[in-house]
Amino acid sequence: MNTKAIDKAILEIIEKRSELNKIDYNDERYDDVEDELHELEDDFIDEHGEVMEEILGDVHDELCPDSDVLSPISYIADSYIKTGENENGPELDVTYNQGVYVEIDDYLHKETKLVIIPNPLRILLNIDRNTREIIWNNNPVA
Repeated sequence: MNTKAIDKAILEIIEKRSELNKIDYNDERYDDVEDELHELEDDFIDEHGEVMEEILGDVHDELCPDSDVLSPISYIADSYIKTGENENGPELDVTYNQGVYVEIDDYLHKETKLVIIPNPLRILLNIDRNTREIIWNNNPVA
């Protein structure tokens, strides 16, 4: 698995979503930027969809088997917070309300959400305003 390529593709989607969010629907560039975003999302699915669906499927099987696995694009947050920079680009984080809602028995009274965060690539479980867990990353345990 080429996590740098996956990170790069997700970062491009994030940048294009940010660009789209900054312009008004009536802006003459809106349709072009939206088309570019959809092309990036389609390319991501073509190039990395299978491996990401497998990872997400494993996460769902382990944590939330009653919740359907959605397209990997769904797990990319609507907005990210830049927390720093590394050799591969911006380091990002998300707020607690980002991600795809999943039902987890251990957190029945919480609105738990899964979200993909790039650079380094990981899947985060947002449990509440103060609690989160990294559910998956590409760092093998020694």
